[in-house]
Amino acid sequence: MGEASYLMYGRDNGGEMRKAAHLLWLLGALILLSACAKKSTPPASGQAPTGEKRLRAAMVTDIAGIGDRSFNESAWRGLQRAEKELGAEVRYLESAKLPDYERNLRLLAQQGYDVVIAVGFAMEDALKKVAPQFPNVVFAIVDGNAPDLPNCVSLKFREHEGSFLVGALAGAMTKTGTVGFVGGMEIPLIKKFEAGYRAGVMTTNPQAKVLVGYTGNWTDTAKGKELALSQFERGADIVYHASGQCGLGVIEAAKERGKGHFAIGVDSDQDYIAPGFVLTSMIKGVDNAVFEVCKSVKEGTFQPGTRDLGIKENGVGLSPMQYTKHLVPQQVLNKIETLRQMIADGRLKVPQSEEELKGFQPPVLP
Repeated sequence: MGEASYLMYGRDNGGEMRKAAHLLWLLGALILLSACAKKSTPPASGQAPTGEKRLRAAMVTDIAGIGDRSFNESAWRGLQRAEKELGAEVRYLESAKLPDYERNLRLLAQQGYDVVIAVGFAMEDALKKVAPQFPNVVFAIVDGNAPDLPNCVSLKFREHEGSFLVGALAGAMTKTGTVGFVGGMEIPLIKKFEAGYRAGVMTTNPQAKVLVGYTGNWTDTAKGKELALSQFERGADIVYHASGQCGLGVIEAAKERGKGHFAIGVDSDQDYIAPGFVLTSMIKGVDNAVFEVCKSVKEGTFQPGTRDLGIKENGVGLSPMQYTKHLVPQQVLNKIETLRQMIADGRLKVPQSEEELKGFQPPVLP
């Protein structure tokens, strides 16, 4: 009986052990399922989902560099947005001289970036050399002509339309009847800014005088300030710049001249640089355009060709005027809105060259 009892209890203990083993197996399965569930939860901001290929996007700046607080900085904001919203890995390379363009574009492509942005028309030739060698990399160029390839896109803007609006505001707001314009390089692209600006001034103040000067580069802040001070001394009270980093000098000049003198910023919202002395900024949506390219690549919807962005597409426009809007009469704001809507609807064609400006007939406003 002792042996029988031993055998009976041995069989029972074995059953209990099997039950315990089964429970342990179930517990392990539940833990595994829980772990899998955690892996499938949405990623935190700035992270790609587990198992999904992370988008890699980069840009090459022009010579003005990332600290221009304008054109290049705007493009970088677009990549930073891609990092936050798309979980992209992003970086930039600065260009100190022209040969850096091709070298930097090639380096980023060789490093396996999915998207490479060339910031500035000056990279057209470099892009033509590099893009055909990397068909699996999407290249975008801002303000320039991209090669006619399935992996390339041009991001262009109708800057003359946005410049028209800031010109209309300057014409309506000038107390002296004289306003100014400071450009960087005297090239067709910047002449678009000038033509649109002058047409805008002409629309709201046909008798106003527009003083024009060019720095001849994008980086000489002192030259920008010198030209702006000269225009202020000649009677201008508002000076619009389209001159890259030189424009920081224009803004500094307005602040130095004091009350009643204003700069107008460009490309990014530059109103904050000298609060109360930047009447408005002509915002160019480089950041949004760069982000949309990244998004299209990630989603597999990328299309080559040219994106042409103006007022209708919200590609250009005025800053919110956080520090100066209270200075602008409501009737002036109403006029600017009317002109904006006319351009968006196609009822007003803004000149983009000296030749077109000569034949421009300002619209009659209510």
